[in-house]
Parts: sequence; structure tokens; C-alpha cells
Amino acid sequence: MEYNRDVERHLTGGEKGVYGRKNLSDTSTACLESGALPATGSKPYRSDSGEVGEVRHVSPDFIRQKEAEGQANFKRLGWKRLTIVLIVEAVALGSLSLPSAFATLGMFAGVVCSVGLGVAAVYSSYVVGQLKLKYPEISHYADAGRLMFGKWGYEIFSFMFTVQLIFIIGSHVLTGTIMWNNITEGGNGTCAIAFGVVSAIILFLVAIPPSFAEVAILGYIDFASILGAILITMIGTGIQAHRAEGGLDAVHWSAWPKPGVSLHEAFIAICNIVFAYSFALCQFSFMDEMHTPRDFSKSIIALGGIEIVLYTLTGALIYSFVGVDVASPALLSAGHTLSKVAFGIALPVIFISGSINTVVVGRYIHGRIFKNSIIRFINTPKGWATWLALDAIITLIAWIVAEAIPFFSPLLAISSSLFISGFTFYLPSVMWFMFIVEGRWYERRNWACAAANITCFLIGMIVLGLGTYSAIKDIMIRYSDGIVSTPFSCTAPS
Repeated sequence: MEYNRDVERHLTGGEKGVYGRKNLSDTSTACLESGALPATGSKPYRSDSGEVGEVRHVSPDFIRQKEAEGQANFKRLGWKRLTIVLIVEAVALGSLSLPSAFATLGMFAGVVCSVGLGVAAVYSSYVVGQLKLKYPEISHYADAGRLMFGKWGYEIFSFMFTVQLIFIIGSHVLTGTIMWNNITEGGNGTCAIAFGVVSAIILFLVAIPPSFAEVAILGYIDFASILGAILITMIGTGIQAHRAEGGLDAVHWSAWPKPGVSLHEAFIAICNIVFAYSFALCQFSFMDEMHTPRDFSKSIIALGGIEIVLYTLTGALIYSFVGVDVASPALLSAGHTLSKVAFGIALPVIFISGSINTVVVGRYIHGRIFKNSIIRFINTPKGWATWLALDAIITLIAWIVAEAIPFFSPLLAISSSLFISGFTFYLPSVMWFMFIVEGRWYERRNWACAAANITCFLIGMIVLGLGTYSAIKDIMIRYSDGIVSTPFSCTAPS
């Protein structure tokens, strides 16, 4: 297979490896000769004891074998599998919040934002891919921060990257709690915290495979799950509208924003659409496992097309069937029985899409801690032990965040405004001006790309400013109206 030939080149030619450093030819062999690994906290190799990392009495051939196995395992993604992995990460139940966004913005502005932001996100993602091809050593978004702004950039981007992914995992814990509560008719007396624990355990178990190629296998189930949930919601709401008095003509929807909509309400709706196009956040991580990284553009175009069509149709059709009173997520508007069926079908997407974020942040942290040890390949006993422990810690933190913060949804909107605005829009634009443009940006041949990147930069800055303001305003209103729930409450979130 192609990645096996790549591994052979890695081991013999000193090419950069899966974590952006040279492998055996320049590091492992050097360690064998000098008796020490680079000073990164890893245990030194001593020829008299046969120790490297956690392995004792081991030969250099064992190290080479584990390096080769690790490289092979983490270089299996082709562009088709990458498309599925991106779909798993990007398309989740958040897509069913779009009809509510359309109800706030109106049909015209909803369609324009859905299509326009989708096109901008696809272009920004293409810029991210260009940077990865030009600098193959970038394994995660934090590495791009180091390239752009040095050590401080690396640490700041690392914090943003980790926090945003943990909050996304927490949102899936919360969604799982809502799902279990809905299916069981209010829990039948069961405390909602128990549902949160069950959701967290499932997320932990699904996140055990450390390779994105393995997650891609689950991705087909994930994609079928979300399509099924959306179709059931569309069909259910369409039938309800048709059977209601006056039929579809009686549904109250409008091409324009709902009367009296405030700035913060409108921008929270826009932030919901922005969040749905946040796949650039994990793109460096996914591309690092591709055996042919130059094929990434096929995946981006395929994903972008699928998302734009799916999101726009979901938002527009369900809004036109239900009207301004559409619930969020929209499957709650499908009727008592159908909403339970839709939640049941959506069960895989809740946990598969949530767990891939655990894998991404876990791979980043694990790779950073063990970057000069074969432990990083997660194919030795200590490698698996540390991986499982890290998986559990990340999931536990996400569960605590989901249970402890009484205004989780608007707080997620804040983190999305602060972080997704950058990861998806203005940071890729800065990358283009700093590293990708050839010649002067204002030369005639660069006009189109410069205009596209300036537009994406402005979108990101507007989302950063107005989105953060809107989320904070929403929290203040919730407090003043007394609708903030209690932390660690047995009452199910809504």
C-alpha cells in the first residue's frame, strides 16, 4: 500500500513524520548513538539497559518496528475517507438548529447566510490546506500558531484549540442528556445527571480508537444517522403542515426577519450558522494522517457542497413547514412520536460526532507529551494506558463543564464567537497574506484571492465582535428573567 512505501521512506530517508519531526534516521538513530533523547521529559535510552521510554530490554529493531507500525497506522486516510471524517466532525445535530435561525433571520437572509458563509468557510479551509502542503510539519492548529507568532502563538492557539474542542464535547454530553430525557418521557423519575453520565461514558468508549481512519468507518453510520433524522423531521413537519387547517398556506413564515427581532437575537442566529461550518478547526489534524495530502481539495469541495445543500434545505424546508414557532433542535417539532423516532435514529451522530473531537484534542495532547517517544504511536502497553487515561480525563472535564455551567448554550456561543471566528475565517486569511501569497498581494494576479481573503477576514472580525456581544447579552437577559438553570440539576436541560 502507498502509506507503507511512505513509511519505508520515513525510516530510511529521514523525511518528516506524522508529528512533524524527522523519524528514525535523525532522531531514533541519534538516540541510539548518543544514549539520550532530546530534552523533552522523555526517559533517555541507555544502551546498557536497553531502555527507551517505557520499554526495557528492547532492541533497536523493536523501536524500528513500532515506528513503522505507528507511521503506517497514522497514514491511512485518502481523500474519500477524509471527506467522511470531516462530515463526522462538521455535520451533527447542530444542523437541526438552522430552522430556528431561519425563523429569526427570515427566509431570504437565512438562505444568503447559509450559502454565503458556507462558500467563505470552504475557501478558508482551502487556504488551511495550502498552508499544510507548504509546511508539512504542521500537525495541529497550534503548530500553525507557532509558525505565525512563535512560541506565544503556539501556546495561545493551543489553549484556544483545546478549550473549543472540550466545549464541543460538552455540548454533545448535553445533547445526549436531552435525547435520553426525550425518549424516556421525561426520564420516568431518573435524575438528568444520570443521563449525562451515560452520555459521557458512551463518548469515552467511541473515542477509544486513536486513528482517524478508524473513525471514518463509523462515519458512514454517522452520516446515515443525521440524514435519517433530518429526513424524518422534514417528512413529519411537512405532513403536519399539510394536515393542519389551511394546509401549507396557513404556515406563518416570512422572507424577512421576524418582527421586533433585536440585534443580539439576529446575531446569535448567525453564530449558529457559523458554528455549523467550523470544520477548519480540525483540518490540520486530519490532513496529517493523509497518505496523499494533495488530494485534500477534493474532500473540501465535496464536504462544502454537501454542507451547503444540506444546511440550506434543512433550514428553509423545515422553517416553511413549521413557521416562526419551530423548535431547536427542529426534530422536537416533528410531533410527540416522530421526535422520539428521530432522536433514536440520531443517537449515533450524537456520540460519533462528539467523540471525534475527543480523538482530535487527545491526539494533540498525547503527541505533545510523548513527541520523542514511541508511546506517541499508541501501539505499546504504556501507549494504550496513557491514551485511555487521557480519553477519560478529557471526557470527564467535558461532562463537568456541561453539568456545572448553568448557561451552557450561550457560553458555547461565546467560545464559538471567540474561537471559531478565528479558526474558520480571519486566521486563514492572515495565513494567506503571511505565507501563501506569491509576490505582492496587490498585484493584478492576486486581486481575486486578496479580495476573498479580505472578505473572510472581515466576516471573522464581525463574528468575533458582534457574536461575543450577543452571547453576553443573552446571558444577562437569562439572569434578569430568572431562567438560568441550577448547576448539576436533576432537571433536564432544554
